[in-house]
Amino acid sequence: MTQTQGDLAALSKFIFRAPNWYTSVAFSLLIAALTGIIAFDAGYIFEDAWQGVFFVGIPTVVASLATTPVDRRLGGQLTYNRSSLLALICEVVVVVGLTAGGLITLFTSLGQNFVFDVLIAALALVFAIRLLVVLAVSRNSLLLAAVPAGIQTLTAAVLLFVYSGTLYFVQYGGPILNWLFMRPTEAPVEIRYVFTPEDFALLIGMSVLYGAVAFGFLRVMDRPWRQSLGVSGLDFLRGFIGHIAEGTRELEDFFEQIGEEAVVPVTVLSFRRLDGHDDVDSDAEEKARFVLPMIHPGPMGEIGGGNLPQRVAEASEGLAFPPHATAGHDFNLVTEREVDKLVDAAERAVAKIDYVTEATPSVRVNHGEASLLGQAFGDDALVVNTFSPGFADDVEYGVGLSAMGEARVAGADDVLLVDAHNCNNGLEGEDLGHVVPGSERAFDMIDGAGDVARHLDSHDQDTLELGTAWDRTPWSPQEGIGPLGIRVGVTDVDGQRTAYVLADGNNMEPGLRERTIERLLDEFSLSNVEVMTSDTHIVNTVESENQIGGAIDGDAFVALVAETTEEALYDLEPVEAGMASERATVTVFGNDRTETLASHANAVMAMGGALAGTIILATAVLSFLIFFLA
Repeated sequence: MTQTQGDLAALSKFIFRAPNWYTSVAFSLLIAALTGIIAFDAGYIFEDAWQGVFFVGIPTVVASLATTPVDRRLGGQLTYNRSSLLALICEVVVVVGLTAGGLITLFTSLGQNFVFDVLIAALALVFAIRLLVVLAVSRNSLLLAAVPAGIQTLTAAVLLFVYSGTLYFVQYGGPILNWLFMRPTEAPVEIRYVFTPEDFALLIGMSVLYGAVAFGFLRVMDRPWRQSLGVSGLDFLRGFIGHIAEGTRELEDFFEQIGEEAVVPVTVLSFRRLDGHDDVDSDAEEKARFVLPMIHPGPMGEIGGGNLPQRVAEASEGLAFPPHATAGHDFNLVTEREVDKLVDAAERAVAKIDYVTEATPSVRVNHGEASLLGQAFGDDALVVNTFSPGFADDVEYGVGLSAMGEARVAGADDVLLVDAHNCNNGLEGEDLGHVVPGSERAFDMIDGAGDVARHLDSHDQDTLELGTAWDRTPWSPQEGIGPLGIRVGVTDVDGQRTAYVLADGNNMEPGLRERTIERLLDEFSLSNVEVMTSDTHIVNTVESENQIGGAIDGDAFVALVAETTEEALYDLEPVEAGMASERATVTVFGNDRTETLASHANAVMAMGGALAGTIILATAVLSFLIFFLA
């Protein structure tokens, strides 16, 4: 993840899950009752509270309950939770506005009419805020969005019209009309006969003005998205908020619009029990399976391929090891549905595997900053690359393909190339550790892969044993560990034992990998150890960086890995192994789309604040001029 992408992901901390609609409604009625006690003076506190509930709370309740059905009838997507929260926020805007207006009249020569002017401006502002949200969330046309957006302001205006006695000023209507629309005697004395028809005309004009400003603001902010990506940034905003706040899948709809097709290899290394036979048994039970689609498990949470490791594990017969592939955020899947294509490709690969009962001992090769652990099973090779103790994040897709090609040239038939993804310092510093084509690290990895393959090609092969163990761990995704927990596979070839540790997380704190390896080498008779992470992004729902060892105690992690490794050693038994690859055509973000998307979102957020402040100031000045001249 780049700094730009990290800044975007970090915005999620400002988003919260919308409370249940009835919670928002109850809280709005409480605020309304308190407002009535403060603002009105009927002589009885409960009467004051009831008047507050009626005149302040009723518009909020109506907006809470009516906005969603009206909006959906017009093709929108507002939920009851969102519309109730929006209505509550708008009620707070009105209460704060009236309180500020009242305080100003205490210290200035402005009279009570100024408070009513503030009320008109606040109701118009409520319409603008609601219009802004409805346009952003439901993506209706301006005229259609104005209908649900106007419910709260319209309800408040109707109550003011009826109970302030506005009909008195027009001298129109008979007994029935007066009974329906003229009830000032039932209203608090503070609002009787104070709103004239001109005030309501002013409210309509102010609502149109504020609504136009809100619409113009959205169009200006949306323009860069449409010009560079051909999509609306409002779709991204709606999906981003929906995913974080309510767990919706709307964000995937946006990603589908910007995605492009890619052909990716899916490589599987399968281990099967011999069941007491020395020969390859076609009906043997699968013991473990390494599955490596060259896809990045992002962008976040369960959106796209964010939960790819768990999906792969659930589809495997044996204990699944889904480590991180050599791919960056441009190879994020656009929807979770695309994972099915990868799972199907893995099954096709398993079906054509030719199993062998022998393997080479593992070898460790250091080339520049790259350290590669390799082991051959027949003519195929498992290669795990790390740059630890150097900080590193994702290895670009092209670099991985080149390294695999170099290993094949050096003697390997099929190659499962893992990016161990096991040491990074988060988003600190200018160099975030990406391994890109043309970099020194890229050539270290490519040349190292060739060296590993040549070493493996020169080794004799012997009988293979495998032991596995799995601990779900006591930790949660919020603490950096996903549902796959810690998985350990130990191979034994002619007495040489190698441990492959996979933790279901997104990278590791610096030094934790080395501490883990040192503990395992000291405690057990192992020749080689490597610690990998799956790079699951289910741990990154609300944190842009949530590495293993950041939230949990490193010593506890190392101890649990040691316990799991001990279980794997007790589980050693003869196995047969084989590797095969298939290709899958999937829709991914595409070249540079992730960075472009993140850059636009961050730029809009930075520019939006300044632009919004300027617009609010200009609109406020214009409003004051209108009120003083009207």
